[in-house]
Amino acid sequence: MKIRRWALLAVSGAVLAAASACAPGTAAKSEPKKDEQTGTVKVWLYNEAKPEPKTKVVDAAVAEFKAQHPGVTVEVSYIPTDAGPRAEKMKGAFNDPNSAPDVVEFGNTDLFGYVAAGGLADIGADLAGWSEAGDLPKDLKDTALVNGVQYGMPWWLGIRSLYYRTDVFTELGIKPPTSYAELVEAATKVRAAKPDLFGIAVGGKYTFGALPFVWAAGGDLATQQGQAYTAAVGSPQAQAGVKAYTDLFTKDICPAEQCVDMTGGKTVEAFAAGKAGMAILPNSSRSAVEAGAVKDKYGVVPLPGTAPGSIAPAFSGGNDLGVMKSSPHRSLAVDFIKLLAGKKYQLQMFDAMGNLPTLASARADVVAKDAFLKPFMQTLDAGTRFVPKDAAWAKIDAQTVVPTMLQKVITGKADVAGATSEAATAMNAAFSGK
Repeated sequence: MKIRRWALLAVSGAVLAAASACAPGTAAKSEPKKDEQTGTVKVWLYNEAKPEPKTKVVDAAVAEFKAQHPGVTVEVSYIPTDAGPRAEKMKGAFNDPNSAPDVVEFGNTDLFGYVAAGGLADIGADLAGWSEAGDLPKDLKDTALVNGVQYGMPWWLGIRSLYYRTDVFTELGIKPPTSYAELVEAATKVRAAKPDLFGIAVGGKYTFGALPFVWAAGGDLATQQGQAYTAAVGSPQAQAGVKAYTDLFTKDICPAEQCVDMTGGKTVEAFAAGKAGMAILPNSSRSAVEAGAVKDKYGVVPLPGTAPGSIAPAFSGGNDLGVMKSSPHRSLAVDFIKLLAGKKYQLQMFDAMGNLPTLASARADVVAKDAFLKPFMQTLDAGTRFVPKDAAWAKIDAQTVVPTMLQKVITGKADVAGATSEAATAMNAAFSGK
């Protein structure tokens, strides 16, 4: 297994980071009257920086699908991953069914906007009888649900854990932290002994690095009642999580003036360059770390929660496969998803690109082959969380509500109570459509 396959995940990770900024047009609400069993099934998948590994696996799946479905052809197109061009492509598909695909790949935070636009089909009943449906953990399946309706099949996922410098920890006699208190203690010791390093690289613009602290404290961004969401970031539990994260921005750990504007990508760069004792990074950062100054000098453990021995919930990132509501080949489209998202091709996608499988048995197989993945799987098994499953999340994310909240606390422009209150007001405005 070659390390370079992990580089491709960084591109897909960038897709997720930009995904929620997309706002497609409104699709035609009517579904086609026919479910054709012949003809051409059109598939849109994301392009990659180095497309050959992905296309090779997809081509094999297409060949198998065509052998199983005589008289059917499959036309695969690779669409841009950049937010702007991708949004225009999807907007055109939603507004003009004749130009739309039957099957589409999308970032899992894109889902809510696409559903609100009326572009995706409910495939819950289609997948209920799938032989591999029971292999998909409930928390992952739930990321593809909107108001109890399944609009996508989780295809691969990305999980964040805690990377740490094994050489530095050994030199200083520090053990990997197993609680928030130990995390702070370790970060402080690293910074004190090596002032040229951040104790832990954290970023004021790193939403998915901050959220585990909120969730670990028992808080959340929002709560749902029926189909409506209400901001919960101002709750005492959420405020405790915000304080836990922003308390790391000190001169003794990660100085505010250096870290307040750091993004998730910048924390990857800092750790890979040997400028940090720890960092909260996804599995997809492996290639960047391996290519940097800390190659062979790092380890990974789950990000600890508040209580000793606990694991902080991580954001369940990843990409889904869905069926367009306008598809005239609904059954064939679902069959193709079942094949491509099945264990056989999930394993092949892992070997080709490093994409973490969503199916539990497939993940067990890849972990057996690669011990690096163990902490990510421990994090996954401990339970993941997700952003509010509402089209308003696109607006909340685009308005940088969460980073702004964090930065106001970090810079002292507002206290935790004031910053979270402002964020809650902005979230509620988005949820109400204002």
